[in-house]
Amino acid sequence: MVDNIFFMLYRSVKNILGYQPPSVPPPFVLDEHRPYDSPKVANQQPDKEKALEAFSSLLRYAHRLEGFIDKLATVLRSKTWDKEAAEIKLEITALDKQLSQLTPVLLRYDQSITAPKVQRLSTSIEENRRTVETIYQLPRNNDIMLRDFSIAGNPRVKAFAVFIEGMVDSKLLDNSVLQPLMLFNYSRELYEGNFTEQIVRECLPSNQIKRSDTFASIETAVNSGSTAIIFDGIDEAIIVGTGAWEHRGVERSQIEQSVQGSQAAFSENFRINTGLVRSMLRTSDLIIETIKVGTRSQINCALMYIDSIANTTLVDEVRRRIQGIATDYLGDTGELIQFIEDHPSIPFPQSLSTERPDRVAGHLVEGRIAILLEGNPFVHIVPVSFFSFFHSAEDFSHKPTVVNFMRILRLLGAFVSIILPSIYIAISYFHQDALPTELLLAIAGSRENVTFPAWFEIVLMEFSFELIREAGIRVPGFLGSSIGIVGALILGQAAVYANIVSPIIVIIVASTGLASFCIPDYRMASAIRLLRFILLAFAATFGLVGLATAFLWIAVLFCQMKSFGVPYMTPVVPKTIAGYDVVLRGPIFQQDTRPDALNVKDQRRQPNISRTWKKINQGKSDKP
Repeated sequence: MVDNIFFMLYRSVKNILGYQPPSVPPPFVLDEHRPYDSPKVANQQPDKEKALEAFSSLLRYAHRLEGFIDKLATVLRSKTWDKEAAEIKLEITALDKQLSQLTPVLLRYDQSITAPKVQRLSTSIEENRRTVETIYQLPRNNDIMLRDFSIAGNPRVKAFAVFIEGMVDSKLLDNSVLQPLMLFNYSRELYEGNFTEQIVRECLPSNQIKRSDTFASIETAVNSGSTAIIFDGIDEAIIVGTGAWEHRGVERSQIEQSVQGSQAAFSENFRINTGLVRSMLRTSDLIIETIKVGTRSQINCALMYIDSIANTTLVDEVRRRIQGIATDYLGDTGELIQFIEDHPSIPFPQSLSTERPDRVAGHLVEGRIAILLEGNPFVHIVPVSFFSFFHSAEDFSHKPTVVNFMRILRLLGAFVSIILPSIYIAISYFHQDALPTELLLAIAGSRENVTFPAWFEIVLMEFSFELIREAGIRVPGFLGSSIGIVGALILGQAAVYANIVSPIIVIIVASTGLASFCIPDYRMASAIRLLRFILLAFAATFGLVGLATAFLWIAVLFCQMKSFGVPYMTPVVPKTIAGYDVVLRGPIFQQDTRPDALNVKDQRRQPNISRTWKKINQGKSDKP
């Protein structure tokens, strides 16, 4: 028994002091080596591998030539030259083109190209298939489909289709692409003229077809949901639009809600969104240009404007900025705007974001430009002024008197949201004599048991209010609004009872928060909330003098800002023809001209007397 205890202690000490191999694998540590720091490109093949690939291409061409010679000898022996003449002629043309592509100069040029997608198609279907497999890294990519088939005709031609599973409409691909090519019989030879042109005209019923001879355009189309068809012996492919992936349909507007007017909102589908704008503006002058943005993932970006109204210089400038974006991926219109706007470091928005097609149509008629990004339900309008952010979607659905009252209320709400906490701090610290004695005593009495200074109370409550606002947005469903209401009530009441803040501070912060909700544009409201903290710092440091200085700085900033060449404070600074829809809105039948600052081609939107029925009635009443 003693020996056993001794040996047990001995083994325990040995296990503690002696080395033992780890029972678990070492933790993963990411290597700090960055491939792009190397002078060689990451996907650049060594010279030996490139030479081997060129030699393999020549060897495959030799095997193909050998097979053609054997086939030609068989045809000559069997005396069926007339039946096989078309096929032999096609094969000779293909071999001749492939030989010209395998010259030493072109092979050396292809070796210097690091990306296969910048190469042109070959007449050999085997070479084209290997290039497609290299571009999409097959067979590692499981959703890239290569469908081999033969085209019915005289003679039959081998081909294969490239598409991405999950991004194409299977029924459309089967019925409009594969079935016409595989099952239809042609009494005449297919290769009398241009092969791909004849296939497009006589075989494919789809209305979205184009031809291409580069792998780069094929890759872009396939990544967008199209199907590429590559033929044997032809150095040109056919791209058929078969894209149909799952997406959200047209629904009610969730952010820009309105009691009257259109209720439709944009979705994530690119063509549905452009179609919604087309349905609002049924004119051939509406131009929708499609620009590819993103170097790795090329996303469609639509530039929408009315050609007979929009300023040509403005359109060219917006197009130039979008085409000048060099980045891998853009997934949101807000990211796109940050790349092209004049002042990206200033928090105030310089484009109007909307999810409503009717607002987009209204701004296009004024001569502005709309920017839409594929996969994003928000459209940005450029250029805009500061006053554009206080217009709502249903302003034109009500009488001018009601609309003007609401617009003034929104501007006053924005002003109160910015200045109310700063005014309280400035007066409490530096200008107590500006308040009536009774009000001053009431404020002092409410703060009698509060130990923190007033500026700390304001910052604490503002920060708490922002936390509640953010939590209400992030919590899903109706629970978010409930948390916001209950959290604000409980937090405010508990803070007052605990003598952390005074009741007057709760009233000021609550009024400020309510006033900020009057601003229709979310991005403008966010910028104003950020500006509120800056004004608090100026007011707590210098009082009303600091507050006035901060407002002067803001005025200078706004006056020097531009939204795509248009002054931000137009028509106030610089002075232009204001019209009847800036701060106040006049009657709809008196808005005869478009905004003067846009310098549009057609300045008038309606005649001086747009209610012609009144003029006609007046003329009838004058008759005896």
